[in-house]
Amino acid sequence: MLRRNQKVELISRAPLFANLGKRDLEHVAQLADEIDLREGKEMTRQGEPGREFFVLLEGEADVVKDGRRVNQLSGGDFFGEIALVSDTPRTATVTATTPVRALVITDRSFRRLLKEQPEISSKVLAALAARLAPEVL
Repeated sequence: MLRRNQKVELISRAPLFANLGKRDLEHVAQLADEIDLREGKEMTRQGEPGREFFVLLEGEADVVKDGRRVNQLSGGDFFGEIALVSDTPRTATVTATTPVRALVITDRSFRRLLKEQPEISSKVLAALAARLAPEVL
């Protein structure tokens, strides 16, 4: 099991959480569960609704978009943070190519946190806007 400060460190790497201070990151880290997944497990499927944010702790996973492998993820990599704040379909399929241990945060628990901690909500929205701004132009 990871200690809370290890979870905070891993979660803080996601751009969505760039504006959060240590205390806010600790609130987010409290939502993260450690899970073990078998080799071959699909963590996300392209076109399906996204409901989780993942941080890989151990293991590897392939990212496949339109039938083509576009990336390989390993320990410390993360994906799915946009699913926490937007109801948009997944842009790729991510499948474990080895047994994987990961942190996972669900959209439901994250949205509940945003309602309870509006200051976190405004910081997350500012980070989201900053990420989307270049795409809008």
